[in-house]
Amino acid sequence: MPGRTLPTISRVEVATHNSAKSCYVSIGREVFDITDFVNDHPGGAGLILDHGGKDVKATMEDELSHRHSDAAYEILEEHLIGFVADDLDSAIPSHTAGGIRETGGESRQKPFFQSTGLSSAEDLSTPTDAQSDFRTHKFLDLNRPLFFQVWNGGFTKDFYLEQVHRPRHYKGGESAPLFGNFLEPLSKTPWWVVPLVWLPPVIYGTFVAREGLANWGQVCIYWLLGLGLWTLVEYGLHRCLFHVDEYVLRESLLWLETADIARYLPDNRVGITLHFLLHGIHHYLPMDKYRLVMPPTLFVVLATPFWKLAQVVFYWNWHVAAAVYCGGIFGYICYDMTHYFLHHRRYALSHKYAHGLMLIRYSLPSYYRDLKKYHLQHHYADFENGFGVTSRFWDRIFGTELTPQNAKKAA
Repeated sequence: MPGRTLPTISRVEVATHNSAKSCYVSIGREVFDITDFVNDHPGGAGLILDHGGKDVKATMEDELSHRHSDAAYEILEEHLIGFVADDLDSAIPSHTAGGIRETGGESRQKPFFQSTGLSSAEDLSTPTDAQSDFRTHKFLDLNRPLFFQVWNGGFTKDFYLEQVHRPRHYKGGESAPLFGNFLEPLSKTPWWVVPLVWLPPVIYGTFVAREGLANWGQVCIYWLLGLGLWTLVEYGLHRCLFHVDEYVLRESLLWLETADIARYLPDNRVGITLHFLLHGIHHYLPMDKYRLVMPPTLFVVLATPFWKLAQVVFYWNWHVAAAVYCGGIFGYICYDMTHYFLHHRRYALSHKYAHGLMLIRYSLPSYYRDLKKYHLQHHYADFENGFGVTSRFWDRIFGTELTPQNAKKAA
């Protein structure tokens, strides 16, 4: 199957990017734009600029000066922008179809997962050539409003699901146009909106719940109960609603598992468009930072039935229901914040040299580094498993836990 596409760049062009304003380096055929990393390099910006526009393979492997760690190569992978053109490629402009290389093609022989067309988490941030992608897959043109293309596309459900789960990356993480009109700003939600909007009601509701309970100890017990229940709700929503496209019914409890696939998504443009707006766009453009957390209006729609449910379950005391519900809403806030930072917080940042060694400063605690790898695997390798975001606990209970996988080479 076709892999991700990146342009070829001539060696002459790479060599011109040797300043702090635009700095490229290459390793073999791979070209990296490390402009944003110049000032963060532990050896100083000058050392980077000395090698700007050049191949740094020998330098990074040099035992005498400093052999770079795996973390350094992981950082580089985040900045991959293309491939050095060979003699034949150099005669082809990089913006043409002939100037495009596929990461799963013969140029790199890089194995990829058949269901997504990706090889690793780094591929989620590999820029997509919008024109080439549209010509190849005949799905969506990232430069035009996506909503109307999905609504008017006449796609079958099977074709839509195949394409929407093959992630694209738009212009370095910018938001592709969704509506292209006055509704466009309403489709974007910065991460900080979630705590700003929902923390005050949670705090207020917790104090209101206290008025009908004996003491703060009772409030804490019911509040923590709500927080625990949220983890199950999180799993259930992600698996049964957001992934209604192909919901796998399993009778499993750690040791027993049988599976039947029920395709609940309607095969019409209403069902397909609603799926795209609810969760499909996130799998299609997983690194879009403004369409990752839930818009407040959508959250109100999804949260209202749970408030009614809390009143029914805890019918004997309204204040108990309020305390449990506030704990659950706090769990949602933690979920959306976790989800955002799993996508957009880097594993590690190089810190400094000491005694000839590079010390690494991790930007995420160990638990969250593992959680980041786990969740991104749901995007690039297996979207039919791994539904837990803040924890993999319910994945283990219901038999949907992801296991490390190796990508397979294309035939």
